[in-house]
Amino acid sequence: MGECLRKSCPCLKTLWDKIFAKPREDGHATVKEEHDRTSDIVDSITLNGGEESILHYAPHCPRQDKMIYRALWSFEARAEEELSFEAGDLFNVINSTGEWWTARKIDRNGCTLATGFVPYNYLEREESESGEPWYFGKMSRFEALSHLMTPENKDGSFLVRLSETENVGYVLSVKAENRAKHFKIIKAAGQFYVDPSRKFSSLQDLIEHYKTRRLASVDRLGQACIRKEPQPQDLSHSTVDDWELPKEEFTLERQLGKGHFADVYRGKWKDRVNVAIKVLKTEESLDQTEFQQEVQILKRLRHRHLISLFAICTASTPYYIITELMEKGDLLKLLRSEEGAALDRISLIDMAAQVADGMSYLEANNSIHRDLAARNVLVGEGYICKVADFGLARIIKEPFYTSEDKTIPYKWCAPEAISHGRYSNKSDVWSFGVLLYEMLTYGGIPYPAFSNREVYHQITENGYRMPAPTKCPQYVYDIMLACWRDNPEDRPDFKDLKPDLENVNRYSELE
Repeated sequence: MGECLRKSCPCLKTLWDKIFAKPREDGHATVKEEHDRTSDIVDSITLNGGEESILHYAPHCPRQDKMIYRALWSFEARAEEELSFEAGDLFNVINSTGEWWTARKIDRNGCTLATGFVPYNYLEREESESGEPWYFGKMSRFEALSHLMTPENKDGSFLVRLSETENVGYVLSVKAENRAKHFKIIKAAGQFYVDPSRKFSSLQDLIEHYKTRRLASVDRLGQACIRKEPQPQDLSHSTVDDWELPKEEFTLERQLGKGHFADVYRGKWKDRVNVAIKVLKTEESLDQTEFQQEVQILKRLRHRHLISLFAICTASTPYYIITELMEKGDLLKLLRSEEGAALDRISLIDMAAQVADGMSYLEANNSIHRDLAARNVLVGEGYICKVADFGLARIIKEPFYTSEDKTIPYKWCAPEAISHGRYSNKSDVWSFGVLLYEMLTYGGIPYPAFSNREVYHQITENGYRMPAPTKCPQYVYDIMLACWRDNPEDRPDFKDLKPDLENVNRYSELE
C-alpha cells in the first residue's frame, strides 16, 4: 500500500516515508514507530483525484492502567494551577497526598487533556462497588446525616454505605420523619438481609424489595439520596500553607453576630467563596505573638467536626480571622429557636456525638479548647456540628469571659481550671458535660439558681451537681455525671465519650 500511495501522490513522499518506513536494522525506532509512541497517527485519508489530500489526525491514547476517578460535581478553579471541570469528567490521580490532589483530566480514550490540582472530595472511583446512585461507599454515620438531612431529600430518601466502624459492614440509612434511621445489612453465606426471615442474593435485590414493602417503621424506600456538594477544606490549594492573605480579597456582607471585641460577618473571598469573617475591633483584644503561633497550629488541625481556619489578615487594622461558614449559626441560638425546639432527643444526642468526635480529634492532637460551650459550636445544613474557636479562647478575650470577678466562664469551667488555671482535655470533658445539659434543656442556662461566684462554692464545698434535665434519658445523665467527677483523672476521655453517644441509637430497630 505504501508504494501505491507514493506513486499516486508523490508530493506527499515525506509523509509516506514516515508512515510506511521499514524498521531500521540498528534497532532504533523508525519515525513511524516514534510517531505511534507520541500518539499521533493518521486517522483517515481522502484522495480526490488531483486535489490536495485531506488528512485527519487523532490522538492515539490507550486507556491507562491507573484507577479512573469521576467528578461528582462541577468545580471552578480558584487559582492558576487548579483545574476547572464538570460533573462526569474523568481523571487519573497522580498524587493523592492531602486534600488537594494532583490529577490528569482525561477523555474517554484515556488521553490527557490537562493536569493540575483538584479538591479530593469532588472525585469518586469510577468503578464504585455497586455502580448504583444510592451506594455512597465508605462513610461515617455523621457524613450520611449530612447528605440525607438536606432539604432536597424527602422522607424515604436513602443510601447504602460501608460503615467506618469495625465489623459493621453495610448500613442502609433512610430519612424518615425528619430524622435518619440506620439499618445494618448483614452479609452471610453470600446473602444480604436486614430481617433474617427475608434474604437476598445482592444489595440491589434487597433495595428493590424494600422500595415496595415496609421496612420496620419506614413505609418504603423512596429515591436515592441526593449527594450534597462538599466544600474544599481551604480557600484554594495555594492557601494551604499561606494563612496571611490581603484583606482586599475579602468582602463583608451580612453581620451574623456582635461582640465587645469582635463582630462576625458573612463574607466572600474573591467574590466566589462564602466564608465567615471575624473582625477584631481593637488590637488590644489580640496578643500578636501568641496569635501567630496559635494560627500555625490551628491551620493544621483538620477534622469533619472542627471549623476550618482559612486565613488571617493582620497587615492592617482591623484584623480579620477567616473561617468556613456554617449556615445555621451557633448551636445555642439554634437550640433556643423554633427550629431547635422541634429537634427530638435522639437528634440532639447525634449532634452531641459529633461534638465529642471533634473533641476526640483535638484530644488526640494534644490540643485544648478551654471554652467548650453551645455558643462555640456551629451548625450547618443537615445539623452537622463543628467545634469553633478552639485554641483561640486564651488569646481573644470575648465579652463572655467577663464575669463578676475573673475573666473566665465560671459555669462551664472545671473546678481546677477556676482555682488553679489548670486546663487539660479533662477540663474540656467537664465543659462537655455542661454542654450536654445545654442541649438537653434546649439552650437552658446552667446552674440557673446560682451566681457565678456561688457555682464554684456549691461544686467544691457542697458537692452539688445539676439535676437531670426534664425527660433526659438516664444513660445521658450518667455521662454528664461522669464528666463532672471531682478528680480529673476519673473523668472519661473524649475517645470514650464519642462511641458511648454514638452507640445510643446507632442502628434504629435492629439491635
